[in-house]
Amino acid sequence: MFSADSYPEAHITLRPILSLWATTSYIQGEQYMPKKRNIGLIAAVISIVVVFGFLAWFLMMIFESEKPKILLAPLPEYFTEKQELLLTVTDAKRGIRRIEVSVKQEGRVMTVLEKAFPFVGLLNREGTHRFETRFPVDLSSLNLAQGRADFYVSVWDYSRRNGGDGNHSIFEHKMIVDTIPPAIRSLSSLNYANIGGSGLVVYQTNSDATKSGLFVNDTFFPGFPAGEDAQEGMYVCYFALPFDIQGKPEIYLWAEDRAGNHSRGIFNCHIRQKRFRKDKMNISDRFLEQILPYFSSYLKNMTGPDIDKFLKINKDLRLENARTFYELRTKTSPKMLWDGVWIRLKNAANMARFGDHRTYYYNGEKIDEQTHMGVDLASLANSEVQAANNGRVIFAGDLGIYGLTVVLDHGQGLASTYSHLSGIGVQMDQEVMKGDIIGITGQTGLAGGDHLHYGVMVNGLFVNPIEWWDSHWIQDNVTKKLDMLKK
Repeated sequence: MFSADSYPEAHITLRPILSLWATTSYIQGEQYMPKKRNIGLIAAVISIVVVFGFLAWFLMMIFESEKPKILLAPLPEYFTEKQELLLTVTDAKRGIRRIEVSVKQEGRVMTVLEKAFPFVGLLNREGTHRFETRFPVDLSSLNLAQGRADFYVSVWDYSRRNGGDGNHSIFEHKMIVDTIPPAIRSLSSLNYANIGGSGLVVYQTNSDATKSGLFVNDTFFPGFPAGEDAQEGMYVCYFALPFDIQGKPEIYLWAEDRAGNHSRGIFNCHIRQKRFRKDKMNISDRFLEQILPYFSSYLKNMTGPDIDKFLKINKDLRLENARTFYELRTKTSPKMLWDGVWIRLKNAANMARFGDHRTYYYNGEKIDEQTHMGVDLASLANSEVQAANNGRVIFAGDLGIYGLTVVLDHGQGLASTYSHLSGIGVQMDQEVMKGDIIGITGQTGLAGGDHLHYGVMVNGLFVNPIEWWDSHWIQDNVTKKLDMLKK
């Protein structure tokens, strides 16, 4: 074992070394102690921060302020009958606690739906956070009276806010309970109409009605206010009996109020059957050479025999033109624009009648069938065409197989058409009087010679024009009924 005493020569050397070692160890001990105390302090502070942070997070979670969201559809302004509603409630944080759906009217509260949801799992993580249901609202079972009612949806969540009651959302919808349909009645006890012809009904409905008119099977003809000289609630409605109607049609008055309630009214109508002529149309190559150039823009690059081009025109283009005529019904004036008997082309012979069933042949073979929806009138070439009655121009231009065409609106769903013209003398929206010159006869479109194709429409449907040329028919079927409206 080493000893300074054993080696006296080393005594002087080791003493300073030992003294230095002792001094160094003391100094290092003094430095180590403060570091140890600092680490403990930091750990204590971190622990306190974590505890308080967790506590703050926990309190924010259980006292969160986000309200449940409510979505209800549909939201009708009027309730008229039993209706099913879709309710969707969401609460992403604490979850849904309770839902109440109720209707309030004149101090009474009627519960429609009530449901509570259990608290499940830690912090209700496994509870209900989204709820969707369909439920009926039956006016009769709720015993609601006519008039104002308020629809309420109340939802609470599992937040501890508001004294533990949770966040509360309220959805309110104001509605009108209206289950009474509008009244409607015809003023004339017996009415007459021809198949393919026109008719008029004058009727009365109450102020609740927002839409009214007459149905012929599934075809609706709108009514129009009778005018200032008529009693309150009086309407006129022109209607048509299509030429191809089958069996005995169902005809009835109809009215609807703003709540969607609708009612039917009895309409007694004696229907006269009519037979329409049959006509055979032979298509020649010469005729095809004559008319096809007029339709070059429609046919474009169509190839194949000329007869195929003719069939495309006679079928497809004819249907397109019919849709154009029908769409013009929306441009009618609500006021009566015409007056008295309608006039026809002067010194003209009838070349084809309304409702003629035409069968087309080419080289002795049947190729097509169509119905003539007007009257063909032939006079001298390039004859002046007069307006049949007072009205307003709602179409003036080229219209496929009908060539240059003018359509006049006479108000309340009535219109007249003038086709195959060589020239048009009026402009869109121009007002014309009976007898004004509106064009010149010609053979534009699908016409084999100079003539006027004249038509009358009732709410977009073509009817037999000859009724409107007949003063006796107008007196018996129109004028007498209009006189019933006077105060």
